[in-house]
Amino acid sequence: MANRKKDSTFSRNETCILLCDLTYSVSLLGGRWKLLILNKLEGSKRRFSELKNEFSYMSERMLTLQLKALEKDGLVTRTVYPSVPPKVEYDLTDAARELGPILEQLSEWGSKHKQVTARAEPTTDESESTVALPMPYHQAPRQH
Repeated sequence: MANRKKDSTFSRNETCILLCDLTYSVSLLGGRWKLLILNKLEGSKRRFSELKNEFSYMSERMLTLQLKALEKDGLVTRTVYPSVPPKVEYDLTDAARELGPILEQLSEWGSKHKQVTARAEPTTDESESTVALPMPYHQAPRQH
């Protein structure tokens, strides 16, 4: 594999991400599933199978990739117990626990913003059917 040029756009963008605290934080938490995983781990340690059941709409591969990324970024710890079958638990690090109040505020902001934008959408015809937004994942009924 070829080395990346130091003056490439990707390298310059990467440097900007590392220099800006906000962008760096968002890059760690970005993605479709990371915030939901962190939110679910906030209560207690979870086994992989528990997370897999909780996020039934997410593929096992995607869950594994997201957990590995969170572990690499120092937000999640992975503990493997020597047993048959293997037992693996995931837990938040102290750094990730600090995000709790921030994630709660972000959720509250999202709720308010959805309400504001839903009221602001103009309707041109009363007979038009509206598309229902999916229920937030953390509130969605579990599928068994």
